[in-house]
Amino acid sequence: MATTIPASPAKYHDKVVRQFTLMTVVWGIVGMTVGVLIAAQLMWPALNFDTPWLTYSRLRPLHTNAVIFAFGGSALIATSYWIVQRTCHTPLFAPKLAAFTFWGWQTVIVAAAITLPLGITQSKEYAELEWPIALLIAVVWVAYAIVFFGTIAIRRVKHIYVANWFYGAFIIAVAMLHIVNNAAIPVSMWKSYSVYPGVVDAMVQWWYGHNAVGFFLTAGFLGMMYYFVPKQAGRPVFSYRLSIVHFWALISIYMWAGPHHLHYTALPDWVQSLGMAFSLILFAPSWGGMINGIMTLSGAWHKLREDPILKFLIVSLSFYGMSTFEGPMMSIKTVNALSHYTDWTIGHVHSGALGWVAMISIGSLYALIPKLWGRSEMYSVPAINLHFWLSTIGVVLYAASMWVAGIMQGLMWRAVEDDGTLTYSFMEALNATYPYYAVRLLGGALFLSGMFIMAWNVWKTIAGQQAAQFTVAEARA
Repeated sequence: MATTIPASPAKYHDKVVRQFTLMTVVWGIVGMTVGVLIAAQLMWPALNFDTPWLTYSRLRPLHTNAVIFAFGGSALIATSYWIVQRTCHTPLFAPKLAAFTFWGWQTVIVAAAITLPLGITQSKEYAELEWPIALLIAVVWVAYAIVFFGTIAIRRVKHIYVANWFYGAFIIAVAMLHIVNNAAIPVSMWKSYSVYPGVVDAMVQWWYGHNAVGFFLTAGFLGMMYYFVPKQAGRPVFSYRLSIVHFWALISIYMWAGPHHLHYTALPDWVQSLGMAFSLILFAPSWGGMINGIMTLSGAWHKLREDPILKFLIVSLSFYGMSTFEGPMMSIKTVNALSHYTDWTIGHVHSGALGWVAMISIGSLYALIPKLWGRSEMYSVPAINLHFWLSTIGVVLYAASMWVAGIMQGLMWRAVEDDGTLTYSFMEALNATYPYYAVRLLGGALFLSGMFIMAWNVWKTIAGQQAAQFTVAEARA
């Protein structure tokens, strides 16, 4: 399709992209360091030093918020601001509002880092932050939506590239999920109660929780994939038609899958079954997108041997495929009867969060950073390759150890003697899990070490040359 370039090249607004990019690396290190610490605490509980704000129960939500919203959120906003300008051939709409989204988002993250260790929490999975912070998130998110959709509205090309469809769905859905799930009655500055009672609260929470996975941790990063994989491979996306089918099928189905988190609870059986059915259907569009991304390398497979950035991107898609197969399988009630409440779930989450989300983000940032600071490539390509192997081995050790531990736990918990008594006590199951906790700690430490290598590589890349401003014409060339 023919596109037009503005007669007088306009400068893109990339300062905010650089800011979010740098903070992605910073928050990645912070969030993963907390993750390694709490993994170590499961082996050596004394590492909480008898200090309330260092206990596992308070650091665990800090870890999830830092990795998902600080690291993942910063990566999503950075790449979306970069991509929407390049694919729309126009600078950001309302650049001052874009600057507000950066400072507002960092304020949210710092507030989370203070309040969660202090025990100030709503006790909702992925929605722990109390009402003043939740309100600030809503304000920042609305500003983000105005900047993103405003840029699309003033685009200089007719077509809206598919990556922007995924980013747009992610922005709209997360706003809706966050606002509805955080509806609360404040009783003090740092305490509130949900407006929903009992089972309804649980259903709304997992409608939010699973769709935070579906739209924050999947749709947004698929937007990243649909731009950076073709760019890095130097090939058009394998099937643009499939990417559109992938988009509409994914956003139509994902919203219904949340009840599979509540199997064998007080939630009505029909709702549980509905969640299971839609989870199984979700397998098809998920694998369609995964295949579309990987097959974009058709005719360019040799580049995988030389380009560690492509390795990050393609291996992340492989983990996406594995996670989106495993998730529907775990939603089946008979499988869930074994897997629920075990470390199998932890392995599933981290194969997606580290293998898919973190690796697609890292690969995309390695592709983006040289362009942001006017370099031809990263300071050290061998360091990227080392980072790739540390990340891959780390994810495999982490996920595989938790898969085995979880299946073992499920089997031990359901084993009974002929007289109906339990064969194993809970403590026996916990003792049997300790070796797997050690492997998980090693895997997490390897992944974290790769992030430190990335930070060094980014620092050296930035220090090597002054930042350059790119025009539309220069970027097109």
